[in-house]
Amino acid sequence: MKIYARERQKVGEGVESPKYRIVAVTGGQIQIEATHFRKFELEQIAKDVKADIVFMKPVDDEHKKKK
Repeated sequence: MKIYARERQKVGEGVESPKYRIVAVTGGQIQIEATHFRKFELEQIAKDVKADIVFMKPVDDEHKKKK
């Protein structure tokens, strides 16, 4: 099982709020209740369900959708 996560885009520097979002889960079933997670929370979930975490890289500005 793999859990894909990325950093939230609207978190400011020095903010104590959870920093990651789960984007996808493959190879099994898992029910997610929260929308934002701290890194240690993701690591604990992955450990408990025997999954690997894949931290996705941020999208370059040139690939983002322009308005």
